[in-house]
Amino acid sequence: MPIVVTTKDASSLSEEELGELANLCVDRVPAYDVEHLTLERDKWVLVSLAREGTKLRGYSFCTLERIGGTPSLLVGLALVDRTAKAESTIRAIMADQYRRALLAFPDEDVLLGTRLLSIDGFRVFNPLTDVVPRPGHKPSGEERAWARRLAKRFGNEKGLDDRTFVVQPSGSGPVGGIDFVFPKAKVDPAFAEFFAELAEGSQKRLVAFGWAMAEDLASGKVAK
Repeated sequence: MPIVVTTKDASSLSEEELGELANLCVDRVPAYDVEHLTLERDKWVLVSLAREGTKLRGYSFCTLERIGGTPSLLVGLALVDRTAKAESTIRAIMADQYRRALLAFPDEDVLLGTRLLSIDGFRVFNPLTDVVPRPGHKPSGEERAWARRLAKRFGNEKGLDDRTFVVQPSGSGPVGGIDFVFPKAKVDPAFAEFFAELAEGSQKRLVAFGWAMAEDLASGKVAK
C-alpha cells in the first residue's frame, strides 16, 4: 500500500491527532509527547501527515518563509516510524514539502534548514546542493552565519557551536529535529564524524542545511 501525505495548517491538529503523533515514539527516544507536540504545533505553520492506509507512518512540522530575503523551507520537527517503510515515508513527506516550496517560491533556489538526530537524517539532503556540514568541507563565514540564523529560528542560537554546528539543549525537555532511522538509507558514512558528540538519546542536535536549486524543484529531481 502506498504512502499518502496530507499537509494542512498545523493549528488545525486535534487533540486526537496529537495523541496519534505521540504514539509513534511513546516507547522510545526522542519521546515526543502530546505536551511537546502541542508546543510544536504552535511554532510551525504546516504539518504533513504520512499514512499507509489508515496507519500513521510519519509526520513533519515545517514552515515556508524568507530569512533575510532568502526563500527557506524549515523543518522544525519530523518523525518517521521505524519500519521497512521508513525510506519511502521520508521521501513522500519531503516530496510534498518541496512541491509546496516550488509553489511558494517559483523560479527561486530554496534553502532547506533543519536539525538532525543521527546520520540517517542526512538522507533528506541527498538531492540538494552545497550541503553544510559535509565531509572535507570547511564552512565559510557566511555558512557559519547561516547556522546561527537557523539556530536562532529554532530557538537556541546561544546553544550553537558554529564550528561543529552542534546545538546544546537549553532545557530538560525533548528537542525537535528530524528523527529518521533506517539502516539501508543511502548516506555517505563519512557524515558520521558530525555526530561524534550526539550519543543515542542525547538532546544535542546538528544544524544542517542545503540548497534545492530552482531547476531541480521544477523538474522534481529533489523529490526523488
